[in-house]
Order: sequence, then C-alpha cells, then structure tokens
Amino acid sequence: MRKKRIIIGISGASGVIFGIRLIEYFHKNPVFETHLAWGTEAKKILSLETKYNFKEIESLVDYAYTEDFLSAPIASGSFKIYGMVVLPCSMRTLGAVANTTPYNLLTRAASVCLKERRKLILVIREAPLHLGYIENMHKVALSGGIILPPVLAFYNHPKNIDDIVSYTTCKILDLLEIEHNICKRWGDDQR
Repeated sequence: MRKKRIIIGISGASGVIFGIRLIEYFHKNPVFETHLAWGTEAKKILSLETKYNFKEIESLVDYAYTEDFLSAPIASGSFKIYGMVVLPCSMRTLGAVANTTPYNLLTRAASVCLKERRKLILVIREAPLHLGYIENMHKVALSGGIILPPVLAFYNHPKNIDDIVSYTTCKILDLLEIEHNICKRWGDDQR
C-alpha cells in the first residue's frame, strides 16, 4: 500500500509553529509520506519564533526541498498527492497562488494543486485584511482552495499557546478528512 503523500509548505510569515505541529503529527503516523517546501525567510522566522533549527524540522519529514528547486517532484501535476497545506501562509504566497504567478517551489506546488483539483489549504497569517487580501482569498476559494485562518475557539478552554496550535491542527486534519483525537469537539461533553 502506497503512503498518502502530503505537501507541507511553510512560507515566510509569523506562525511557523503551526507548520511544525502538523509535521510532528504526520511524523508519528506512518501512513503518510511528507514533503516539505520552504525557504530562507521561513527558516529565519523559525529561528526567531521557536527553539527548533531547520535541520531538526527537516529530519521529521520524508523529503525537504529548497524554494529554488523547481524540478522537485511536487512541482508536477503528474506527482499524485493527497493534499497540500501551507502554514503559515504569507500574503505574498497567497497573492502568487491566487494570481497564478508562482515564484518559488512552494507557490508552484500550490498552483499545481489548484490546476489538478487537489485539496489545498492555506492557513493565512495576517490581520487586519485589506480588500486586496480579501480578493486574493476569494480567487483561491473560487479555484477550489480552502482558506483557514488560525481562529481561536474557546469552548475547549485553551490554557496556553500549545492548545491554540493544537486546535488549528485539528481543523486542518478535519479538512483533510484524517481521523484524529487531538482535540475536544463541540458537543462531546454533552452526550
């Protein structure tokens, strides 16, 4: 049985811990084959926001690619995947995907997902939003992509940042239709 291939893109936006948490989930689950696309800016943010270094993160995935490796398998529509998640997704990355102007491997792989009608989830990281950002989100949604801002939920009584990151991870896994028991669901305590 072939493993389910998942592409994880980490752009140069704040919130790299979201990408790390998803990578950690897939690393523990041998059903998946993970492909990481990220670049220099993402690695800089990693060192600013976390205790991790890029070699540690790359050791948790099956394949890691630099942003300029445009001949990587994930740049082709003939490379079958289960889905792609970009988290965090910068507004530059969103704009490139929305306007079909890929400038690196991450944006090329995301554009391929849209053209091949494969699942693409963009975890956008910006606030407030001006009309240009909203229009780009609209374009991606019209093309079949899913926009998922990392919005807080309070019914699960988050106690720390880890709980907040876990909730977003749950939403991503739900959208990918992957069973998990990471977080409490609304109504679970009412049955």
